[in-house]
Amino acid sequence: MPAPRTHDYRGAFGADGTRVRTRKEVPEVPAEPGLVVEDPASGFCGAVVKIDVREVTLEDRFGARRVFPLRPAAFLFEGRPATLVKPAAAPAGPVRSASGSVRVGNLKARTARAARIWVEGIHDAALLETVWGHDLRVEGVVVEPLHGVHDLAAAVREFGPAPHRRLGILVDHLVAGSMETRQAAAVMNDLAAGPNVLVTGHPFVDVWEAVKPQAVGIRAWPTIPRGTDWKTGVCKALRWGEPADGARRVLGAVKSFRDLDSSLIGAVEQLIDFVTQEG
Repeated sequence: MPAPRTHDYRGAFGADGTRVRTRKEVPEVPAEPGLVVEDPASGFCGAVVKIDVREVTLEDRFGARRVFPLRPAAFLFEGRPATLVKPAAAPAGPVRSASGSVRVGNLKARTARAARIWVEGIHDAALLETVWGHDLRVEGVVVEPLHGVHDLAAAVREFGPAPHRRLGILVDHLVAGSMETRQAAAVMNDLAAGPNVLVTGHPFVDVWEAVKPQAVGIRAWPTIPRGTDWKTGVCKALRWGEPADGARRVLGAVKSFRDLDSSLIGAVEQLIDFVTQEG
């Protein structure tokens, strides 16, 4: 004869002899997108595609969607009852500006400094506004187009740079033997400028060329013969129409510093740091 089976009934009954009912804990499961659960009442099984504080949307393998209210223990997860809850929000990291700097929330532009950054033309100014506009307002720096750098030293003397009134100048085509390089050297050698003026730039003939070709949907910037207006030659070679049409295309393509050549990025960052130094 097999030995009789015994059962341990300790804790199963209360002092009055009634059975003690134990409630199993139903786990709370964050309803992350893609989580597969089943609604036992309808038999609908699907993945989470949307959730809010009141309801969840499930999508089955055929693409059909149904919305269910969020109730305790209302779903089956891996075959067991579960309570779906809205996932905790991920901790927000710092929001970056177009230049890659940390964006200042609820920004109120600082009163403009006496310092200035000069650029050659309106397209240069537009690019700086697109990428560094947030930083410039944080620092209170005004960018002004020069419409050319002929006799730059005279313009600098008229500006009257001083420790509280620094001047940064961004020029195109800053390469050996160029007119821009000669103008920059004249400024930096002028005793009137002193240590309160900095000239930087990039090696490209025009600031358009400092925009990465892939940003505007081309393989490379065309080579334009000497003596031909660069923007006009580019627009003709690429069939962009007039320079005004090309400007809209190029400037509209720039969304952040990632669309620009590193030489321009470095030059602008250097100028912002220079003009915002106190004294």
